[in-house]
Amino acid sequence: MTLRYQLRSLLILLAVLPPLLAVGWWKYSAWREAERQGVYRGSADDARNGFIHFSQAAQVPETARKHFAGQAGLFLIAVDADALGDALRFEPSRNDELFPHLYGELDLGAVIGVQELHARSDGTHDIPELIP
Repeated sequence: MTLRYQLRSLLILLAVLPPLLAVGWWKYSAWREAERQGVYRGSADDARNGFIHFSQAAQVPETARKHFAGQAGLFLIAVDADALGDALRFEPSRNDELFPHLYGELDLGAVIGVQELHARSDGTHDIPELIP
Protein backbone atom coordinates (compact mmCIF):
# COMPACT_ATOMS: atom_id res chain seq x y z
CA MET A 1 0.00 0.00 0.00
CA THR A 2 1.38 3.42 -0.93
CA LEU A 3 0.78 6.18 1.58
CA ARG A 4 1.03 9.81 0.57
CA TYR A 5 0.15 13.17 2.01
CA GLN A 6 -2.89 14.77 0.44
CA LEU A 7 -4.26 17.81 2.25
CA ARG A 8 -7.25 19.16 0.42
CA SER A 9 -10.22 17.92 2.46
CA LEU A 10 -12.21 19.26 5.37
CA LEU A 11 -11.91 16.12 7.49
CA ILE A 12 -9.09 13.71 8.14
CA LEU A 13 -9.32 10.18 9.54
CA LEU A 14 -6.30 9.15 11.63
CA ALA A 15 -4.89 5.62 11.70
CA VAL A 16 -1.92 3.85 13.22
CA LEU A 17 -0.35 0.98 11.26
CA PRO A 18 0.80 -2.42 12.57
CA PRO A 19 1.92 -3.74 14.87
CA LEU A 20 -0.86 -1.61 16.39
CA LEU A 21 -3.40 0.23 14.30
CA ALA A 22 -5.51 3.11 15.56
CA VAL A 23 -7.94 5.60 14.01
CA GLY A 24 -9.20 9.09 14.83
CA TRP A 25 -10.34 12.10 12.80
CA TRP A 26 -9.30 15.70 12.34
CA LYS A 27 -10.65 18.74 10.60
CA TYR A 28 -8.49 19.95 7.74
CA SER A 29 -7.57 23.14 9.61
CA ALA A 30 -6.47 21.11 12.64
CA TRP A 31 -4.21 18.97 10.45
CA ARG A 32 -2.64 22.07 8.89
CA GLU A 33 -2.03 23.51 12.37
CA ALA A 34 -0.56 20.19 13.52
CA GLU A 35 1.77 20.21 10.51
CA ARG A 36 2.84 23.74 11.35
CA GLN A 37 3.53 22.86 14.99
CA GLY A 38 4.73 19.29 14.48
CA VAL A 39 2.15 17.97 16.99
CA TYR A 40 -1.58 17.29 17.14
CA ARG A 41 -3.21 18.20 20.45
CA GLY A 42 -6.63 16.74 19.71
CA SER A 43 -10.13 17.90 18.84
CA ALA A 44 -12.67 19.52 21.16
CA ASP A 45 -14.07 16.01 21.79
CA ASP A 46 -10.58 14.75 22.60
CA ALA A 47 -10.02 17.64 25.05
CA ARG A 48 -13.37 16.98 26.72
CA ASN A 49 -12.49 13.29 27.19
CA GLY A 50 -8.84 13.87 28.12
CA PHE A 51 -7.30 11.78 25.33
CA ILE A 52 -7.00 11.56 21.54
CA HIS A 53 -9.39 8.92 20.17
CA PHE A 54 -8.05 6.08 18.04
CA SER A 55 -9.28 2.69 16.79
CA GLN A 56 -7.45 -0.52 15.95
CA ALA A 57 -7.17 -1.67 12.32
CA ALA A 58 -10.16 -4.00 12.51
CA GLN A 59 -12.26 -1.16 13.98
CA VAL A 60 -11.58 1.28 11.14
CA PRO A 61 -14.57 0.33 8.92
CA GLU A 62 -17.08 0.56 11.80
CA THR A 63 -15.59 3.83 13.04
CA ALA A 64 -15.86 5.27 9.54
CA ARG A 65 -19.47 4.03 9.23
CA LYS A 66 -20.54 5.25 12.67
CA HIS A 67 -18.86 8.66 12.63
CA PHE A 68 -18.26 9.55 8.96
CA ALA A 69 -21.04 8.00 6.85
CA GLY A 70 -21.77 10.20 3.85
CA GLN A 71 -18.77 12.44 4.42
CA ALA A 72 -16.27 12.96 1.63
CA GLY A 73 -12.67 14.08 1.96
CA LEU A 74 -11.50 11.67 4.65
CA PHE A 75 -7.91 10.56 5.04
CA LEU A 76 -6.37 7.57 6.78
CA ILE A 77 -3.25 8.72 8.59
CA ALA A 78 -0.75 5.97 9.34
CA VAL A 79 1.10 6.24 12.64
CA ASP A 80 3.83 4.07 14.15
CA ALA A 81 2.09 2.94 17.35
CA ASP A 82 5.37 1.93 18.98
CA ALA A 83 6.46 5.56 18.74
CA LEU A 84 3.53 6.56 20.97
CA GLY A 85 4.92 4.60 23.92
CA ASP A 86 3.12 4.35 27.26
CA ALA A 87 0.90 7.33 26.43
CA LEU A 88 -1.17 4.98 24.20
CA ARG A 89 -3.58 2.95 26.37
CA PHE A 90 -6.17 0.38 25.31
CA GLU A 91 -9.49 0.94 27.06
CA PRO A 92 -13.02 -0.46 26.68
CA SER A 93 -15.38 1.59 24.53
CA ARG A 94 -17.97 0.71 21.86
CA ASN A 95 -19.31 -2.85 22.39
CA ASP A 96 -16.72 -3.26 25.18
CA GLU A 97 -13.99 -3.45 22.53
CA LEU A 98 -10.57 -2.12 23.48
CA PHE A 99 -9.81 1.16 21.71
CA PRO A 100 -6.45 2.93 21.79
CA HIS A 101 -6.52 6.31 23.52
CA LEU A 102 -3.52 8.62 23.41
CA TYR A 103 -2.99 10.53 26.64
CA GLY A 104 -0.90 13.41 25.40
CA GLU A 105 0.03 15.09 22.15
CA LEU A 106 0.60 13.22 18.92
CA ASP A 107 4.09 14.05 17.69
CA LEU A 108 3.80 14.08 13.90
CA GLY A 109 7.17 12.37 13.75
CA ALA A 110 5.14 9.19 14.45
CA VAL A 111 3.08 9.71 11.28
CA ILE A 112 4.16 7.29 8.56
CA GLY A 113 1.91 8.62 5.81
CA VAL A 114 -1.56 9.58 4.66
CA GLN A 115 -4.00 7.86 2.29
CA GLU A 116 -7.23 9.35 0.97
CA LEU A 117 -10.44 7.40 1.63
CA HIS A 118 -12.85 7.49 -1.28
CA ALA A 119 -16.56 7.86 -0.49
CA ARG A 120 -19.01 5.59 -2.29
CA SER A 121 -22.44 6.72 -3.47
CA ASP A 122 -24.07 4.79 -0.58
CA GLY A 123 -22.15 6.87 2.00
CA THR A 124 -19.61 4.19 2.92
CA HIS A 125 -15.89 4.44 2.19
CA ASP A 126 -13.34 2.34 0.35
CA ILE A 127 -11.18 1.24 3.29
CA PRO A 128 -7.69 0.12 2.23
CA GLU A 129 -6.24 -3.14 3.49
CA LEU A 130 -4.48 -2.12 6.70
CA ILE A 131 -2.90 -5.37 7.86
CA PRO A 132 -0.42 -7.03 5.48
